[in-house]
Parts: sequence; C-alpha cells; structure tokens
Amino acid sequence: MERISETDLILNEDGSLYHLNLLPEDVSDLVILVGDPDRVSKVSRFFDRIEIKKGKREFITHTGYIGNKRLSVISTGIGTDNIDIVLNELDALVNINLQTRCPLSNIRSIDIIRIGTSGALQPEIPVDSLLISSAAFGLDTLMHFYKYSNTNDESKLLQEFCSIMPVDHQIKPYLASASPLLMNKFGYMAAPGLTLTAPGFYSPQGRQVRAKSTMPNLLSAFTSFKSTDGKVLSNLEMETAGIYGLSSVLGHNALSFNIILANRYTNKFSTKPTAVMDHFIQSILAAICS
Repeated sequence: MERISETDLILNEDGSLYHLNLLPEDVSDLVILVGDPDRVSKVSRFFDRIEIKKGKREFITHTGYIGNKRLSVISTGIGTDNIDIVLNELDALVNINLQTRCPLSNIRSIDIIRIGTSGALQPEIPVDSLLISSAAFGLDTLMHFYKYSNTNDESKLLQEFCSIMPVDHQIKPYLASASPLLMNKFGYMAAPGLTLTAPGFYSPQGRQVRAKSTMPNLLSAFTSFKSTDGKVLSNLEMETAGIYGLSSVLGHNALSFNIILANRYTNKFSTKPTAVMDHFIQSILAAICS
C-alpha cells in the first residue's frame, strides 16, 4: 500500500497525531464529539474511571469507562473546518499504521456520536428539548473537497432545499445523512429532524448585529422550507453535515444529538442551559452503555 508522506499526515515527536496529540491506544471504538473543550469534563465526570487525559489547542480528549464500556470524548471546537481535522485524524488512529505510514489491510469502523447545542427553526420545537439529525444540509464547502455522492432520494431533497436559497446567493449546499445503524439504535430517544449546518454564527445563521448581511431574509427562507414529502428544517448548528459527510466517506457511523437551547422562530433561549445539558448528557451516556 502507498506510504503517506510526512506532510500529508503530520506526527508529533512522540509519534502522536499533530492536532489531536493522540496515539492509537488513546481512543475507543466509540467516540463522543463535543464542540466546547470545557464540555469534555462535563461528560467524563459521569465516567466510572478515566484512564487518559490529553489535549492540544482546542482538542481535548478524555478516555475512560462506564462499567465495562470504554469510550472517548473529544472536543472539536467550532465549525466544519475543525471537523475536517478531527475526523481525518480519528480515522488515521484506527486505520493507518503510524510507524509505517501505510493504511491497514483491515479497515475498521468506529461509532461517532455528537452531543451539541443547537437552535430550533420551527415554533413547535420546544427549548430544552432533544433532537436527532436524520440528515444535514451543509452551507460550508467542506464536502466539495472530497469524493462524495448522494442517493437519489438525497439528491431530490437537496435540489428542493437549493430552490429556497436567495436568488443571488453564492452557496453550493450539500447533504449528508446519519448512520442508519445508529439511527436504528438510538432513534427512540428523540424526534428526528433535518439539520442545517452553517459556516458561521452570525450572518450565516440569519443574525444581524452591526455588519450588514447580503441575505437579510435567510432565516425566514430556512424556516419556511418544506419538501414535497413534508419535511421541514428543524434546527441550525455548525458541525453535523461535516461529521456525517466525512464519516460516510471514511466508512464510520455517525449520529448527532442536538440539545435545543434556543428557538430562532420564537426568539426564546433556555433559562437553565447547564442543567438541561447535564440531563441529556446523562441520558445519552445511559443509552450508549445500556
């Protein structure tokens, strides 16, 4: 197999991956992704024991056990640009021999579960609720750099979504879906919905503070979307489409849990975000380990 060069896959002096600062034995076959580095400890404090704590930049990793279940929690920071780093380096940890720099002959698949915060786009979705992304539209450019294809149903849904974008927009959305395996396993926990992954927090999500938006009606276009089979856009965040797209390309299973702390339609925000986050972290961990 072809050797991967030193500049295509950069390692630290101790042989760990450049950004994640991890060795293959540092991660489990089930990885929980969170955006905020401070949220890593909010997840791992529910572990029975922690065996590894490592970090570099915004990428913090704790690996440990709940009972006999080994799992890792890793912070990604914000946005799909960081997802590009995390997903590729996670895959390298399980599918590349870092000493020979060659892909392993037996490719492994891992489970990747995102626990993130999000804003609802429909008035009936309550603040402080949980939603699972069945699929996500990406307004960023990440998946245009990878060989990636959609099913016929996905292509149709993507075409319908593109039709509601403002006339003069310069965006080329993509669509990526959740792992059917993980949807079947955890889908009972919350309602499914279509997620929108934005490349920014302010104007790309329809916010306006002082800088003027080129698409001032973007949020209303998002909330009004309805496909021919009745699907609507449920929520808005910044990572899921990239996680789903790269997981599909690399052969991993991914599922995104969205903790709804805001409703963009009603302009309501959670009055107890910390307690809500803790509640859903515990319930997701319990489901993972049951």
